Amino acid sequence: MQLSKLIQNLPPYHFADAKRKIAERKAAGVDVINLSMGDPDLPAPTAVVECLCTAMQDVENHRYPEYGGMRALHEAIAAWFEQRFAVRLTPERDILPLLGSKEGLVYAGEAVLNAGDVALVPDPYYTVYVTASTTLGAQPYFLQLTEQNGYLPDLEHIPAEIVAKARILWLNYPNNPTAACAPREFFERVVTFAQRHNIVIIHDMAYAEVYFDDFRPTSILQIPGASDVAVELHSLSKTYNMAGFRAGMLLGNHELVDAVGRIKSNVDSGMFRPIQYAAIEALHLPPSWIQQRNAMYQRRRDLLAQGCNAMGMSTHSPKAGLYVWAHVPQGFTAREFASRLFDKTGVFVTPGSNFGAAGEGYIRISITTPEARIVTALERMKAIIEI
Repeated sequence: MQLSKLIQNLPPYHFADAKRKIAERKAAGVDVINLSMGDPDLPAPTAVVECLCTAMQDVENHRYPEYGGMRALHEAIAAWFEQRFAVRLTPERDILPLLGSKEGLVYAGEAVLNAGDVALVPDPYYTVYVTASTTLGAQPYFLQLTEQNGYLPDLEHIPAEIVAKARILWLNYPNNPTAACAPREFFERVVTFAQRHNIVIIHDMAYAEVYFDDFRPTSILQIPGASDVAVELHSLSKTYNMAGFRAGMLLGNHELVDAVGRIKSNVDSGMFRPIQYAAIEALHLPPSWIQQRNAMYQRRRDLLAQGCNAMGMSTHSPKAGLYVWAHVPQGFTAREFASRLFDKTGVFVTPGSNFGAAGEGYIRISITTPEARIVTALERMKAIIEI
């Protein structure tokens, strides 16, 4: 069988391969502690699960759903966004429910990029930004994120010939994998840059509601004029521990929201109605639910950050997100250390180099594991370092 060039050039998705390796080690009797993925281990809210079960009993919800989602879901998203960010969106114009934000990233790329275009991709990056660009024949231009620049891309030093071909700037704050957060002033500069050069900003804000202490992440749509050049993606996966539900949303520039909606209507038949009702229920939960959940994550963050620093794997305590971004011990590459840790102890972390060249020298550690297991993982990690 002759497969397409797209498939021939498409690398395996890292986390699909990671799950296979973990399953193999578990089957061999290894006590695996998986700190590699931002897959919430905490349950979805009880009210959400009950709403889902109730909606499942209504035979009307077994039929094809609306392609663009129920009006009630659009309204719930708009109300949630206004309450959280003080930004008013028009429900049927500026909002598109998604089967998880990941599909929205791919479709947004399809709606903007052509072969030969340039996509500006921060490095390190969530790998979907690259595949969503290269599968269309666009060329990624990598913007190096470092501790020295606060993990913010330097837009002013991009070569003029690159800027002239650029159609998309991918952004992601709170950031995956570095857990960095961007201040409002950065988003103001980015919006001005995009307006000046006719570039579309796609801001992936999947970690918007996992935050700590008194910090609150900023939405790019809070910046005046942002909706002229930007869309933002949110997800219920991390926000309400609903990763398996596959519910997300695309917000902002109405022209791009409409374009993605047209692609989706030709590819899928919309979100299963019981999931929509469950999403509405989640979006109506009080802020106290988020605060209580985040308090659990904060204790885990503190354990990991303090443990890594105590072992000489220096890291900053992140203000938001599900990850700790730590230096690997001296004498190891990121992949060498992650492989050794998994082979010798069963602790699975993600090497920073999986997220691009600028991730070399780091590992990404997820906080989606109970505190007792984090303590055990740190003990195993320390044993490897001391060998």
